[in-house]
Amino acid sequence: MTTPQPLTIGIDFGTTNSVVAVADPTNGAILVQFVVEGGESSTFRSALSFQFHAAEGDGRPERVVEAGPWAIEAYVEDPHDTRFIQSFKTFAASAAFTETRIHDRRYTFEDLLAAFLLKLRHHAGAAMADLPPRVIVGRPVTFAGARPDEALALERYETAFRRLGFEDVRYAYEPVGAAFYFARTLKQDATVLVADFGGGTSDFSIIRFERTPDGLKSTPLARSGVGVAGDAFDYRIIDNLVSPELGKGSFYASVGKTLPVPQRYYSAFARWDQLALLRASRDMRDIRSLATTSLEPEKIDRLIEVLDDNHGHALYRAVSTLKQDLSAAETADFSFVAGDVRIEKPVTRAQFEAWIAPELTAIETALDEALDEAMRVSGLAPEGIDRVFLTGGTSLTPAVRTMFHRRFGTERIETGGEFESIAAGLALIGLQPDVERWTQGASAQ
Repeated sequence: MTTPQPLTIGIDFGTTNSVVAVADPTNGAILVQFVVEGGESSTFRSALSFQFHAAEGDGRPERVVEAGPWAIEAYVEDPHDTRFIQSFKTFAASAAFTETRIHDRRYTFEDLLAAFLLKLRHHAGAAMADLPPRVIVGRPVTFAGARPDEALALERYETAFRRLGFEDVRYAYEPVGAAFYFARTLKQDATVLVADFGGGTSDFSIIRFERTPDGLKSTPLARSGVGVAGDAFDYRIIDNLVSPELGKGSFYASVGKTLPVPQRYYSAFARWDQLALLRASRDMRDIRSLATTSLEPEKIDRLIEVLDDNHGHALYRAVSTLKQDLSAAETADFSFVAGDVRIEKPVTRAQFEAWIAPELTAIETALDEALDEAMRVSGLAPEGIDRVFLTGGTSLTPAVRTMFHRRFGTERIETGGEFESIAAGLALIGLQPDVERWTQGASAQ
C-alpha cells in the first residue's frame, strides 16, 4: 500500500524540537510520526551528531551524521568522539556565525540545517517519501539573538529547505500557525490572542476569526515577539546553580595579583551550541592554565571536565528535569551528575521565578506591544480578546501561565497542543485559498 502524496506540508523547525504535519481538505492535518524506542513520537529533537570513524585496512574514513533521538543515542554511546549540536536554530539570524568546523570540514548554518532536515526526512519514512512542491515553514516573529538579521535567517532557511527538494518555500509566523490549529475548535466568531513559547523565542499574534458561508474567515490584527524563552530560563538555572561550582566568581593568581576568572567562559552556557565551540576555541587553553593558578582549582577542574567530556547533554537533561519538576511542585531537587562532576541542590519555585524575572518582564513587554498594535490598528482593547491560546513547551511554566491568568482571567485561557499545534496549523494554512496572505517568501524581506 502506498502513502498518498500530501496536498500541503507544514514544518515547525524548533529550537528544542521539530514537528512535521501533512494536510488535505478531507482529513485535515495529521502529524508525521517517527518510530523511536518504545513506540512512536511526533516530536523530533532538533539535534545533530557528527562522528568520524577512521579507515580500516584499505577502506576510506567514514563520516556519520545523525539527527533527532538518533543523534542523542550516538552521543551517549560515544561522547568523546562525537560532536553533538543542539539548539542551533538560535544562531540562524546571526551574521556573526559564519561557520563551524567539524572533523576538519566546514559547516555553515545552511549545511547544518540541511543535514538535519535530510535525516528528519529519512527517519519519517513513507510519510515524507514524496514531497509536494510547496512547504509552509514556521518562523518566529523575532529571531533569537542580540541583533537578529531575519533576512539572513530566511535566506539560510531557503537554501536548506530547497536541498530537501522543495521548490516553493513559504514562511508563516509560528503563532499564526498555532492560531489556525486552535481555530478548528471555535464554535462562534472570536478574536484570539495566541502566545507561542518555544526554546528561543516568545511570539504573540492576534487574529479575528469569523464563520461565513464560505468557511472560516481570518483577519490578522497584530503580532510581536522577543528572542527570549525556554533556553534563557535554562541559562538562569545554570548561572545560579552550576556555574558557581565551575569557577564563576572565583579568583586566580597572576604576577603577584589576585584576579577574577573571566565571565565570558560561563556566558557560553547561555546557548547549548556554544559549549562545543568553547572547547575548540583558544579560550580552552587559558581555562586549562587556570587549573594551576586558581584559588579554587577543584572548580576549574569541574569546568574542564564538563567541556572535555561533553557533559553538555547531561547538563541539559538535568536542567530540563528541574523545570518540569518545578512546574508540578513548589520545591524540587536539582541533580547534575556526570563523570566526576556532582552538583545537587534543592530549589524552590520562588527562587526559579526570581532568577527568570528579567525574562518574564521582556515577555510581558512583547505582549504589551501586540496589544498596543491591535489597539492602534483596529481599536481593539484587551477586553475585546475573546480567547487566549497558550502553546509551546515553555507555556507550561507556572510563572508564564500566571502572567496570562492575571491579565485575562482564567475563563478566557485555553491550552493544549503544546508541541504539535504550530506544525498542524502551518499545514492547514497551506490549504487556504489566500495562502499568500498568511505566508511570505524569503525574497519578501
